[in-house]
Amino acid sequence: MKVMAARGVLAAFNDAGVLEAADVHVALRLGRLVGEKDEAVLLAAALTVRAVRLGSVCVDLHRLREVNVEDLDVGSLPWPFFSEVVAALRVSPLVVGDALHPLRLVDTDEGPLLYLDRYFRQEETIRRALDARSGYVPAYDASLLAAGLPSAFPGAAPDRQRVAAALAVSRWTSVITGGPGTGKTHTIARIISLLQAQDPFVRVALAAPTGKAAARLQEEVGAQGLDLRAMTVHRLLGWLPGSSSRFRHDATNRLPYDVVVVDECSMVSLTMMARLMEAVRPDARLVLVGDADQLASIDAGAVLADLVARPGGGVVDPALAQVVRRDLEAADDPAEARLSPREVAGLGNGVVRLSRGRRFGGAIASLAVAIRNGDADLAMELLTSGVDEVSFHAPDDLWGLQQDVVRSSLAMTSAAAVGDEAGALAALGEHRLLCAHREGPYGVTEWDRRARDWVQAATGERLDPWTWYAGQPLLVAANDYDAKVYNGDTGVVIASGDGLVAVFPRAGEPIRLHPSRLAAVQTVYAMTIHRSQGSQYRRVSVVLPGGPSALLTRELLYTAVTRARERVRVIGTAESVRAGVERQVLRASGLRRKVVKTSKAP
Repeated sequence: MKVMAARGVLAAFNDAGVLEAADVHVALRLGRLVGEKDEAVLLAAALTVRAVRLGSVCVDLHRLREVNVEDLDVGSLPWPFFSEVVAALRVSPLVVGDALHPLRLVDTDEGPLLYLDRYFRQEETIRRALDARSGYVPAYDASLLAAGLPSAFPGAAPDRQRVAAALAVSRWTSVITGGPGTGKTHTIARIISLLQAQDPFVRVALAAPTGKAAARLQEEVGAQGLDLRAMTVHRLLGWLPGSSSRFRHDATNRLPYDVVVVDECSMVSLTMMARLMEAVRPDARLVLVGDADQLASIDAGAVLADLVARPGGGVVDPALAQVVRRDLEAADDPAEARLSPREVAGLGNGVVRLSRGRRFGGAIASLAVAIRNGDADLAMELLTSGVDEVSFHAPDDLWGLQQDVVRSSLAMTSAAAVGDEAGALAALGEHRLLCAHREGPYGVTEWDRRARDWVQAATGERLDPWTWYAGQPLLVAANDYDAKVYNGDTGVVIASGDGLVAVFPRAGEPIRLHPSRLAAVQTVYAMTIHRSQGSQYRRVSVVLPGGPSALLTRELLYTAVTRARERVRVIGTAESVRAGVERQVLRASGLRRKVVKTSKAP
């Protein structure tokens, strides 16, 4: 949208589509508040608002010109010189002086960053909490830990899970990352058992960013013999009506737990992580778990990835090093035979990466590693190698996809029609069609319609997505705590003695509900890759955009591929695969940098 009040540089960037109306309006409003008219400063302010809107925490001023707008030569825009922008910011009333200071200029060891003040304060909260918590080692019985590790993780071979568990016991803050199937939840359960051995009365909180992730965490930990309730991070902190960023538990009212474990941390935003760090007691262990290579939060920040990438600065407790001496050379998989020097340094910050895949292996694991490493040549080589686990298909080569959609749907319908709950749920997890977009020719709306048409043609029956029918696949679109179903849950409608019932899989007993009790649910034959996070399917088909797409990134493609246990089918062009592998989400932040000087003391 064009902003009529914009002039000069702001108008040029707005007309080109680099800046949205909101970016320009905020910059103009801030300028009017303090009398700032310098175009370089106002442009930097607008680009900082844009950066937060797109997921970054700040703007790296050295990379100010690296904006991604399709079909636009951004080099043709009237960019100010780097030195001009920095010099103007250093004297701007938006940054210094006695007036309002909505911007924060921060010098780091890698160059200057520009923040909206709120986000710098949140980042500083996390940085200070981590630094304070790393300053000393919690009391623990090293001999008791050494005795418990072999039974918690049987096997003579070195194992990074033992390293992760030992770090969690011996540090106030630990970060455990790894791809799907690397045993993160198993490690969580074993950590809790080891801590209970240290203190039988230890108070443990389990949390995750979404209701779906919290339910999965509770089920999986419960399946390993631990009777603990998991909740969303919002519920853990105590949500206050009327506020999206302030909670009952904060720096003045700490959480009453001795251990706080947060799963799926890749989806935790900067704001939520700052609130969590404030609320956790300094003498409570904090264990952050997730896949740093997956899609990040939809809000600003990629905190888990930042924490994993922070330069190693801490020191591994000598007693711990002795306990897991052999495991520090763990050979987890062929791609990463042993801990790299960077990973060994990361242990000093309490960071360990699990890499031995226990859910899938072979070509799928190799493809995931190639995507994660940005190796487009290897990714294409694997996709076109002819192995059964992965395959690549042109946009018009849809026979195999159609067969998978129809076969799994018919199996689901057949089981659902006779009330075979287990069979219907098993068929639900057989195959999933994933798309990067919601709309357009390569989006969920179009491919959901195509898949439904294929099933209708095979069965001869009309499938109305607005009425209930046996074999109908469902996707929950909002949390319903009373019904115990959560945003992103998938289920199926089956016939029963009392009519139709919607069934949702759980580790123990499935959730059974009359369809009329579902307040926000839709029929799903295709879903976005974002929605699929935290789920696993036997086979996955991924439809890639036909042309350039800012949504198609390395993280999105990695997330899609790692949803599959046995087979991945990628439908698109070689250009789209390469574009996805090579386009990494670069969310600017200062958490992985050393701050040298700020424009204003916090």
